[in-house]
Amino acid sequence: MDPLLELRKVTFGYGATPILEDINIHLHHGQFAALVGPSGAGKTTLLKLILGTLQPTHGEIYTHGELLRNGHAPRVGYVPQLETVDWNFPVTVEQTVWMGQIGNKNLLPWMSAKERRQVQAMLERLGIAELAQRHIRDLSGGQQQRVFLARALISKPDLLVLDEPTVGLDIQTAEMILVLLAELNRQGVTLLMTTHDLNAAAAHLPWVICLNQKVIAQGAPEAVFTEKVLSETYRGDMMVFVHNGMMFIQQKPHGHGYKDLVPEPVPGGMPHTNS
Repeated sequence: MDPLLELRKVTFGYGATPILEDINIHLHHGQFAALVGPSGAGKTTLLKLILGTLQPTHGEIYTHGELLRNGHAPRVGYVPQLETVDWNFPVTVEQTVWMGQIGNKNLLPWMSAKERRQVQAMLERLGIAELAQRHIRDLSGGQQQRVFLARALISKPDLLVLDEPTVGLDIQTAEMILVLLAELNRQGVTLLMTTHDLNAAAAHLPWVICLNQKVIAQGAPEAVFTEKVLSETYRGDMMVFVHNGMMFIQQKPHGHGYKDLVPEPVPGGMPHTNS
């Protein structure tokens, strides 16, 4: 079976400055993958190429074995970073989710009874039906993320793309969102997300793509998350260790501590300095 989405030798840049070089990635139906890499690695640019808002400088993108173009584009649901949303826009949860259907048909300026039932069913699926008439700005971060998941899913996309879905959330809420995404994946939804949380990716994601202008490695976390691959991806010393079957990743600590950086105060006077 042809991949749902395939990038073949894709390069993108502005002028002579490349942002992405020679990218080869394929996603299959039912896959759950994460893009990881440092800030400026090209993760968001890659999402824009997949969404069709940018076009490759070189290379090609295929869907279902057909060149990605009008008439052959997959239906993609997009969940933006919560930090980029204008929360002052006067809209309810129900209206927000309903707007996710706009790309599929010409909507009337009001919801039909059928559309309201579809929205209600999606809200129930994500456990937020009781929030339908609430304003989106009055919700918690986890509730807001579920609303935008519902908006993306209402159009029944072939692929769900999420940009940092756990950023700005507390640890418990972020865990709940990742568990929810895993459950959606078990229900047949294909997902691609970006994340800076390597430990969460190691614990929850079955496939990861390490990116820094080019694909450094891709595969299962236990195969890809090695000190060599991560150090090349992040261009710094990284540590990987396993405890009770769980993988933990962090940057290797520097050889100096807080006292080496901050001068000691002098009682009744100015702090000592090394100058």
